Amino acid sequence: MDPGTTAARDVLIHAGPGAGKTLGALLSFQVMQTEGRLERAVIFCHRTSILSQWQGAAAQLGLQLDLWNGPNSASDAADGWLLSYQGAGRQQETLKAELSRWNQDLLLTIADEAHHLGVDPDEPDGPVWGRTFLELSSHARLRLGLTGTPFRADNLAFCAARRVRVEEAGQLVEQIHPDLSVEPRELIDAGDVRPLEFRFQDGWVEHAQEGLPDREVSPLSAEQRESWRARNLRRAIRLSDSSSIAQLLLLRARTKLESVRKRHPRAGGLVIARDIEHARSITLLLEEEGDRVDLVHSQDPGAPERLNAFQSGDADWLVSIDMCAEGFDASRLRVVAYLTTVVTRSRFVQGITRAVRMCSERASLEAVPREPSYVFAPADPLLMQYARSWSLSEPYRIAAPQSAEDNDSNLGGDWRGPSLPMEAIEDGAGAVIRMRTPQLPRFLQR
Repeated sequence: MDPGTTAARDVLIHAGPGAGKTLGALLSFQVMQTEGRLERAVIFCHRTSILSQWQGAAAQLGLQLDLWNGPNSASDAADGWLLSYQGAGRQQETLKAELSRWNQDLLLTIADEAHHLGVDPDEPDGPVWGRTFLELSSHARLRLGLTGTPFRADNLAFCAARRVRVEEAGQLVEQIHPDLSVEPRELIDAGDVRPLEFRFQDGWVEHAQEGLPDREVSPLSAEQRESWRARNLRRAIRLSDSSSIAQLLLLRARTKLESVRKRHPRAGGLVIARDIEHARSITLLLEEEGDRVDLVHSQDPGAPERLNAFQSGDADWLVSIDMCAEGFDASRLRVVAYLTTVVTRSRFVQGITRAVRMCSERASLEAVPREPSYVFAPADPLLMQYARSWSLSEPYRIAAPQSAEDNDSNLGGDWRGPSLPMEAIEDGAGAVIRMRTPQLPRFLQR
């Protein structure tokens, strides 16, 4: 706790969804506040829709966290303030001036989903958020980073003291070593979260060219050419007709949700779509089947309220693009349909783990290990590869590895995919490849 020592000031906690990062951080703050070592907290989140979850958790502990969204919008008498990285960046000087009224030697700053402060080529605002956080927290007594997602951190000063060098594939690379790491498989064994079972919808993908009579077909789960693999996935998620892979996947997901609801009456499902138009088509299809559907997307000003309504409501499905991919808590989610072309490991794991959380009511009714949740996705080789290891933690990288296959964000032409026998493919779009983790089917074991 020596403010002059970086290692004592910066704490990084890695834990998957359902591990209790939010509650654990607030409990720690409350204890240190009682001991007189901390007085107030400032909590930064990546989405405004997550702020209410922090506020609700704090209220359960008797803590008052006010939302800060501009000059004099939050009380100085509160135990802490909540704000988004975006809001802090837009009004950085104003916020800095207001924070100066507090004793910095007794201030805790929390970076929720701290991987957003690292360098990510898919998220150009990330480094900006990092600089904003570092500037506003530079004099705080303690800085706490919470995340369950590995990240690139080449330019991240926060938690820089955790850098360690390890040998990987004969080369030295730098990684960030968290102060505390809890893997999803540990949480599954303890009964804190649900295991996941996967249903990968397989089939042949047709690539007919206009004006040409010949049919070009490609096996979805065994395609080894990267350009064809990506093209197959784009075709597979289309809702073109009743025999399409996406429609079969959704109908099977509906059937599974109906089955789960016999034991868990309030269970709901999540569909992660490619874009707004795609999400609307999925919503229409589910509504035609008689389901109650909540559609949320970033261009909807009422999205945060709609998300909160789903958590406590009775809608069958929540359809979204990326607003529910991380940080969203809804313990009644039991089925996830992954119908997007985003195939980075981090985004896939973030999406599917929305369905692993437990609530106290269900925890008292279910034995350990808990009843599983279910993931439905096209049988894309990359997605199946990620499913094999979703319950294992990956390192936080500082220096990128030299080889392309070690970086899941590099999907270049050298990628060849996992080696799958053609026996895994059946003629037609009706085949389903089933996987239970961490136990793997024989044809996916190395």
